[in-house]
Amino acid sequence: MFTASHNPARYNGLKLCLAGARPIGMETGLAEIQADAEAVLAAWGADGPPDLDPGALAPLEEQSLVEEYADHVRSFVDTSALKPLRVVADTANGMGGLVAPKVFEGLPFHLEVLFPELDGNFPNHPADPLNPANLVDLQRRVLETHADVGLAFDGDADRVFLVDEKAQPISGSTTTAMVASVMLERFPGATILYNLICSKAVPETIREEGGVAVRTRVGHSYIKGVMAETGAVFGGEHSGHYYYRDNYRADSGIITAFVVLELMSRASVPLSELARPFQRYADSGEINTEVDDPAATVELVRARLEAEGVAIDLLDGLTADYGEWWFNLRPSNTEPLLRLNVEAANEVAVQQRVKEVVALIKETA
Repeated sequence: MFTASHNPARYNGLKLCLAGARPIGMETGLAEIQADAEAVLAAWGADGPPDLDPGALAPLEEQSLVEEYADHVRSFVDTSALKPLRVVADTANGMGGLVAPKVFEGLPFHLEVLFPELDGNFPNHPADPLNPANLVDLQRRVLETHADVGLAFDGDADRVFLVDEKAQPISGSTTTAMVASVMLERFPGATILYNLICSKAVPETIREEGGVAVRTRVGHSYIKGVMAETGAVFGGEHSGHYYYRDNYRADSGIITAFVVLELMSRASVPLSELARPFQRYADSGEINTEVDDPAATVELVRARLEAEGVAIDLLDGLTADYGEWWFNLRPSNTEPLLRLNVEAANEVAVQQRVKEVVALIKETA
């Protein structure tokens, strides 16, 4: 797949996978592919690639799988249970503009699509729904049309963020918890994955619904691997990625949207009310701090907290759990940044704890 995901076009690249959608990361083959590519480039030298004989190339075959994909997405819900909800989808000039109308076709929804034209320059706003600034158009339209739900897709539509009927965003953690409750109704006692940035409400919900909660690192390649190892039926991330065993363990924004739409149809209550039982804590969102050496700073913070007897783990960066609140500190993979996430009982507590952790970072950096 050629994709820049939610990033601007200049970040375009190749996403690779093995048979059965098994992921390829640096630890599972990508490093070898990089080495092979560098060796080929070195062999070509300054003259670049040699001329290729067209007759030596494999024949090109074109095939559209959109209709089959739409059927696949619908297979995750009972279409007879769906009710005529009003839906606004902001596809941000990304692939959702092609796929969403096909999937919704013939179903009892009133769908309005914002920015459906495929345009890799993203003329209306960046295709990254994790940034609240990119939800403004969707929120406005939800209120203008009295919609039941807004759907914000990223560029390649593997992520979705929900906006309720009051135009309030639903966090990735809350959506993970809601979908987990549905999956455990269908698969009692199943294993559900959640990454370590997710709210504590997620593992609490999984256990309350009789499931097995498994905590993972952040990132699709790790989560897909753990799904294969554990047989988990579903996994969610705070960033709007939701993975399904029956979708080749791959993430899908449109499948998640349909699971929530079926849940809304069955419950016959507004999305804000449906989400409320899963919104148990307050969080900071991701806060980035620039430091000279992110990894060294995390290590200094770890040493300080261990000396103070704080419960920490190093599954992905550093997580410190104080019981009534917790934080995770992770180095960015691509920039000299530390990524901080804090969760506490309420907004006041979150703001106070953020100040404390940021001060700690600055002291040790």
